[in-house]
Amino acid sequence: MPGNVQPIYTKVPDIQWSTTSITVANATTDLTSGTIYLVFTADATNGGFVQRIRFRSLGTNAVTVARIWINNGSTTATAANNTLWDEITLNATTAATTSALATQELPLNFGLPPGYTLYVTLGATVVTGYDAIVIGGKY
Repeated sequence: MPGNVQPIYTKVPDIQWSTTSITVANATTDLTSGTIYLVFTADATNGGFVQRIRFRSLGTNAVTVARIWINNGSTTATAANNTLWDEITLNATTAATTSALATQELPLNFGLPPGYTLYVTLGATVVTGYDAIVIGGKY
């Protein structure tokens, strides 16, 4: 017998972002150490949906890669609690008074169980950094 054959929709929009500029590289392959940036926490009772993550350059930066991690809501120090979801190359940017800095988006489009979190790490340290904004909803 199927559990739920009806589509579900989020009850309320949920927009979350990094609380500090994302600047410092992390060379770990499992999120267990180094600098990590929390960008989204699903609702503790009903979970949530993440539609996309948008990276906004804050100025002049060298090229790097952003890695998006899913954590099961437990400590990130245990490798089994984390999985690498995807990566996106963040192009080099140069701040100017006559042109906009580029933004880059990565579609996510999946639900997160209650209490699950999304983290971001960078492959290389950058000068001015990035903001990461997650667009989603709470169930």
